Amino acid sequence: MIAFLLIGAVGIALLLFSLIVGDLLDGLLDFGGDLFSGAAMAGFLGAFGFGGAISYAQSDNMGLSIGVGLVAGLVVGAGAGWASYQLKQGGDEANVRTGDLTGQPATVISAIPENGYGEVSIVASGHITKLNARSEAPLAAGTPVTITAVLSATSVLVERRG
Repeated sequence: MIAFLLIGAVGIALLLFSLIVGDLLDGLLDFGGDLFSGAAMAGFLGAFGFGGAISYAQSDNMGLSIGVGLVAGLVVGAGAGWASYQLKQGGDEANVRTGDLTGQPATVISAIPENGYGEVSIVASGHITKLNARSEAPLAAGTPVTITAVLSATSVLVERRG
C-alpha cells in the first residue's frame, strides 16, 4: 500500500510542479502531443496511486488493486489530457471588426428615425456588439435587419430583413 501512496504523491507533486513553474518549462513535460501533457501524466499517477491504495485497503488483493488503479488512472489521465488539449486549442473567437459585418443579420434595439441614428445589436464571432445604425426608412425597436454597409468604426447602414 505504501508504494501506491508514493505513486499518488508523485502525481500530486508533479501536478503542483507543473502548476507553479509550468509556464517557465512549457512543453518540458509534454510528449506525444497535447493529449499526453504533464497534467495528464500527473492525473494518471495520482489516480493510479490513490485508487490502488483505496482498493488495496478494502480488499488486500494486489492484482485487483493494480487493476483498479490502472482504470482510475486511465480515466483521470484521459480526462486531464482531453481538457488540456481543448484548452490549448482555444475557440474560433476573433475580435469583432466592423468591416466584416456587411451582410450580417442584426436586430434594432433603439428605434432608427428617418435621417437619424438608432442602435442595432449583432452577434459577431461570439460577441454581442452594439452599433449605431442608419436606415433609409424609419425602423422600430425589435425589427430584424441586415447590415448593408459600414459607415464608420461604430456605425452601419441597415435595411429591413425579409
